[in-house]
Amino acid sequence: MASSLLVGERLVRALSPGGELEPEQLPGKLREEFEAVLGKKHKGGDRPAGPARLVSFRLIRDLHQYLRERGSTLYLHELLEGSEIYLPEVVKPPRNPELVARLEKIKIHLANEEYKRITRNVTCQDSRHGGTLSDLGKQVRSVKALVITIFNFIVTVAAAFVCTYLGSQYIFTEMTSQVLAALIVASVVGLAELYIMVRVMEGAETGGHPCSTHLDADL
Repeated sequence: MASSLLVGERLVRALSPGGELEPEQLPGKLREEFEAVLGKKHKGGDRPAGPARLVSFRLIRDLHQYLRERGSTLYLHELLEGSEIYLPEVVKPPRNPELVARLEKIKIHLANEEYKRITRNVTCQDSRHGGTLSDLGKQVRSVKALVITIFNFIVTVAAAFVCTYLGSQYIFTEMTSQVLAALIVASVVGLAELYIMVRVMEGAETGGHPCSTHLDADL
């Protein structure tokens, strides 16, 4: 906080011998304090440099109060022409090494968290890539199961046709009747196999049991 004033040449000349404040007959104590701060002798244009020109606000207030009590025609703002408020440089205390080390650890931790957040999409892409391979494996297994089902269907229908044809020889004497009976039985078996196949495939797609799917359809 500012508590001093860097006085200008106007106040220095006024306090010098023969200056504007000499006729005001400043009290000895007040003049001594000003001279102790600004220097006892001001010859020519010489002036003390640096902190020697710093005057506290208290001295300025005492001077202003004295001039008002005497009814002087000198105004303080005129005497302070060219003066500036002195703001001392703020000296920063040294930082605690332990605190600095802790802050560095926190920065590293936050940087790692940010890196993980940024690279999270890359991990997801890898997961999706693995998921694509898994889906491909499932599709291959599904195709394999479909081929086996079709093969079983053909074998079942063919077996039904052959069995019916051979068994119908004991009933029918004509070959035409035997073939017709075998075709009818094979068609019935084929339709039944197709129905069961469709129900199984629907149950696999919906993730439910074929029986439950059948009941839901009936309801």
